[in-house]
Amino acid sequence: MEIDLLKTIEMLKQSNHILILMHHHPDGDTLGSGYGLFYALKGMGKTVRAICSDPIPQKYSYFTDQAEFDEMDPQLIVAVDVADAQLLGSELESYKDKVDLCIDHHRSNNFYAKNTYLAVESSATCEAMFDVVTGMGAKITPLIADCLYTGVATDTGCFKFSNTTSKTHDVAAKLIDLGADYVMINRIMFETKTKNRIVLEQSVLSTMEFFFDNRCAIICISSDVLHKSGAEEDDLDGVSSLPKQIEGVDVGVTLREKADGTYRVSMRTSEQVDASKICQAFGGGGHLRAAGCTVQGSYLQAKQEILDQVKIALGV
Repeated sequence: MEIDLLKTIEMLKQSNHILILMHHHPDGDTLGSGYGLFYALKGMGKTVRAICSDPIPQKYSYFTDQAEFDEMDPQLIVAVDVADAQLLGSELESYKDKVDLCIDHHRSNNFYAKNTYLAVESSATCEAMFDVVTGMGAKITPLIADCLYTGVATDTGCFKFSNTTSKTHDVAAKLIDLGADYVMINRIMFETKTKNRIVLEQSVLSTMEFFFDNRCAIICISSDVLHKSGAEEDDLDGVSSLPKQIEGVDVGVTLREKADGTYRVSMRTSEQVDASKICQAFGGGGHLRAAGCTVQGSYLQAKQEILDQVKIALGV
């Protein structure tokens, strides 16, 4: 059932033992909204725990390392920035049918939770979480401001993506006024790369192919390349944006080989193409300009299946 902001706030305020779930392969938005809500609820005297299937990348330690989680039997289970229960990952699989409240901003949300607050107009779940936290009357400390600013900044590409609105800038400004260390956050998120990441980029860029009069660019991250580069999961942030950065490219595709033999597809598009619609053909989804899915088969098979759908989307 879809609910509004007031009902969301009411559910959180009425519960004293709350478990927060974040999606696997955690990014700035699920972590920022999850930990931001965690610290806000703790500040209100509630018993809270936040968990994720996968290890949290070290670069987010400036707001994750201060968390002290409580053990309890939850009265309320909340998923943040999780559009589909499958995204909870294998370690949280037992919670798939137990989510009481989902707070999200993805249009592709399939309403798996008992109650869903879906703020599709928000650039990030952290933008919507700002309304939730302030609506609860919780004090936004500099630590909470860091959490929420991180999600807003990363989901908008440091305010470059088309999902950025005037409200996004307003929320970011308020978070800065409340103590968010935006200089540090922007440096870590957008200006710092490991040596292994640079090695990975060199190899991945050499795989780039162009299609449909250069309107589509595809790169591949094979298991072999990933292993030889020494790159960690955290080093992959932003790689998916590389093909779309090329002048004239309307659809940028990154195919990443997974251990089970499938390929994880990350897609970035221009205003002329709906990335989510293409990925939905493979059971995936996401945003209008950024989406993902999983494709079976060899690299050549996966690439061809994606190209078939891109061709339809481009109308060529």
